[in-house]
This record gives sequence, structure tokens and C-alpha cells, in this order.
Amino acid sequence: MSSSRKPIGVHLVGSIPVSTAEDAFRLAATHLSGYLKRMPDGEVGERDTWIRWQYAKIASSPQLTPSEKKNIYVPVAPFEIGSNVKSAEQIIFPSLGYADAAIDSFGIFEALVEEGVIPGYVRFQVGLPTPLSVALLYVAPGSRTMFEKAYENALQDELKKMLDVIPVKKLAIQYETVSEFALLEGLLENHLEGDITENITDRVARLVDIVPKLADVGLHLCYGDSPKDGKGKHFCEPEDTGYLANVAGRIVQKANRKINWIHLPVPKERHDDAYFLPLADFDLPDSTDLMLGLVHQTGGTDGTKRRIAAASRVLNRYGVATECGLGRRDPDSIADLLEQHTLVCEPHK
Repeated sequence: MSSSRKPIGVHLVGSIPVSTAEDAFRLAATHLSGYLKRMPDGEVGERDTWIRWQYAKIASSPQLTPSEKKNIYVPVAPFEIGSNVKSAEQIIFPSLGYADAAIDSFGIFEALVEEGVIPGYVRFQVGLPTPLSVALLYVAPGSRTMFEKAYENALQDELKKMLDVIPVKKLAIQYETVSEFALLEGLLENHLEGDITENITDRVARLVDIVPKLADVGLHLCYGDSPKDGKGKHFCEPEDTGYLANVAGRIVQKANRKINWIHLPVPKERHDDAYFLPLADFDLPDSTDLMLGLVHQTGGTDGTKRRIAAASRVLNRYGVATECGLGRRDPDSIADLLEQHTLVCEPHK
């Protein structure tokens, strides 16, 4: 990329520290109109800490019970499947809650489109976790395989419920692949048989193919945003984009439909070429937007421009984002952070 050319477009990962979906939509529209293809509802209320709220949803299944085992990374007891349960189809979740939240927020989204606040071409974005991410954090190793299948079935039901109300051409689904990278980094107990990366990418490609082709689908690949010392931190800092590029590339190869965008994190300290070099041979279709988490409050716009300069020595086409959601940030900082995006990139054409 020449130094005079800026990245194109902005991606919002999901969470925004506001009280209501309308607040999130209006904030995004005010600061990023023309830069966004898709807009999330801020994951407000009980959804504000990614999948923590799913623990109670899982607990509502009569086939699952908390075990006495310890979970190193999550301060709750992992679930086990009862010995009388012989198949995933026997496991019932009354509701995961994603469809209900999406339907409520979409009504607000459409009203703001009618009002002219949100451009008509912008899609409504819904974030969903991968079943493996949920299983790795909340389920004992011996029960994970069956749980994954049951949770995937439940996610399909949630998607069908959304599509009963939300027009397919208005919907964008983002699959959030997070705990999988803790597994690849050796931080979580592995219950998978065979190659870990093949297992992960087979699963995510299958989830991608569940989404109708007239809807958008994207991937948020993440190293976590756990609150430590009052600040969000990765569960470990990636050495480079190696695992991220490998996972993303294999999912693109395996999926039977187009993936509209892929979002990758960029740690705030990384403005060196070495971090981005694994992306040099990243064979991404022109129809897939690569969105990099280059925008940070640390270092301000100058720091973001240094990260962009490094990325641009390796890549010639990408857009910008923060490295994770905004939900754990100071609400008073969000407007300036969104404005920073517009200072370092061009709007979508």
C-alpha cells in the first residue's frame, strides 16, 4: 500500500458501553455514517460481557448440572451432562436469548432507518459465539463434544427465529471465535481428537454454511478481553498473526459460501512488520473484507497510524476496527475513539 492511501471502512465488533440499543445505533450513526456496512446493537444489558450471560441459559437445561471441578479461567463450576443422556438431541435449552434480543433491537434499527438516522444499505449485525468457545469455558472436558452438538442445534434454532422476523438481506451474523485461540496457545485442556486447527476450522466452516447466502456472515477472531487491573487484556499476547491467519484461511477454504468479513486483533504495542508478516500470503477473496483491530486509545491517532504503517507494508487492502468490543471501556471515551477511526481511514465507496 502506498503511504498516501488509507485503509477503507470501519467494523464495530459488537459491545458498546451504553444503556440501550437505540443509544448504540445513534452513537455509531453519528460518528461512523458512511464508514460502516453493518451495525451492532451494542450488546446492551445482560449481554455486555460477551458470553457470561450464557451460563444461566445453560443452567436452565435439565440435562446439565454444575460439577465439583474447578475452572481455571472462569470463576464458575463447569457443567456436566447427566449419565442418562445418550445423545445431543436429548439436551434442551429453553432459549439462548440471542433471537429475542435481536428481534427487539431490529425493531429499533428499522425505525431509525425510516427516520434517516441509519443509511438504508447498512445491515443489522448479530454476534454469536461458537459452540466450542462456550464449551471450552463452561463445560467439563468429558461433556464438551455432546454439548457442542446440542448448543449448535440451539444456535440454528435461534437463527431460524431471527429470520422469521428479520429480512435475510438485512441481517449480518458474526461468529466469535475466541476460546479456540486459548486452546491453540496451550492454555486450556484439550478434549479434541486429532489436529486442533482442523477441528476448529471444520466447526466454524459448518457454522458459516448455516447462514443463508443472502445474509452477510463474518468472523471475529479474538484473543479475549478479560478484565485485569481494571483494563481489558488478552488471555495471552499473540506472537504474531500466525494462528489467526491459519485459522481464517482454512475456514475460507472449507466454507461453501462467501465470508463477507474477517476481523483480527492487533495488540497496541505491535507496530512492527513481524506481527503482520504471516498475512503476507493470506489468500483472501476480493469479496471478503479484512478488518484489523488497529485503533487503540493508547497512543491515540499517532499510535494507530504507526500500526497502520506496519500493516500497510504487508497488506494492500483492509479496513480498521478496535481489537475487541468496546463494552469494558469508559463510556465518556467512546465518541473520541469512534472519531479516531474516521481520521485514519476512508469511507466505504
